[in-house]
Amino acid sequence: MTKHHHLPPIAQLARRFLVEVEQAVRGFSRYHRYALGADLRKQAMQLVVLCHRAWRDRGGLAHWVNRLVWAVDEIKIALQLGSEIRAFRSFGAFEQLILMAEDIGRQAGGWKRQLMQHPNGQNPAASNRPERAKTLSARTASATAGAKP
Repeated sequence: MTKHHHLPPIAQLARRFLVEVEQAVRGFSRYHRYALGADLRKQAMQLVVLCHRAWRDRGGLAHWVNRLVWAVDEIKIALQLGSEIRAFRSFGAFEQLILMAEDIGRQAGGWKRQLMQHPNGQNPAASNRPERAKTLSARTASATAGAKP
């Protein structure tokens, strides 16, 4: 298996985020641990999986990156809910996780924008430009081009 240090920064951050979620959920009350905590743990694991799939599956990169962007949004919603219902031991525990999620979201969004600009290593806008009309080199060539022989 590939070593941990060869992972792209977003995958490394997603793994650290998963560890932090696991530790935070341990501090939840029993009720929140088995409801919201289980969802957070599952969603954090999904972030790691999507990062790895996007990194490894170059043919389906855009698909995995799009799913990753949505998964980040979903986990941020769950984190905010956890804060509102006071599932976290402290605001600091929530804050650490939400900042990490926002950082993962920024990186995923940047990855998505990069793909939109360069899906195959080229700028798609450049390939969609209409070709310039071909002009003849001299005025006499233009006049003789329309003449009948």
